[in-house]
Amino acid sequence: MRIIYFSLGWVMVALGVIGLVMPLMPGAVFLIVAAWCFARSSPRFEVWLLDHPTFGKPLRDWRAAGAIPRAAKAMACAGMTIGFVVFWYSVDPSLPLAIAVAVIFLACAAYVVSRPAMADESGI
Repeated sequence: MRIIYFSLGWVMVALGVIGLVMPLMPGAVFLIVAAWCFARSSPRFEVWLLDHPTFGKPLRDWRAAGAIPRAAKAMACAGMTIGFVVFWYSVDPSLPLAIAVAVIFLACAAYVVSRPAMADESGI
């Protein structure tokens, strides 16, 4: 199982890095999963990821308190809104499908907004 977790961890790191530079793709979620995989397969890479100058602090904040920075919350909600608008205009969904997608996005947004932000954070 260690090799599966290790391989999956690197796939998640790759997707996380892509998500950080590609609009509308969540990078942080993949990095959280990567840290989880490395915790089960490679303590060395888990420490590397948690101590990384760019990715480390948000991952440590998530582990400590389930915290999401305010700026990330705003970006996530904006991304979901843009995603829904693109979906609405490009797919022209039926009303039940549009309502289902809207409910899913609203539930995701409610979860993101309900997470705490770190007290020492200076952001939005």
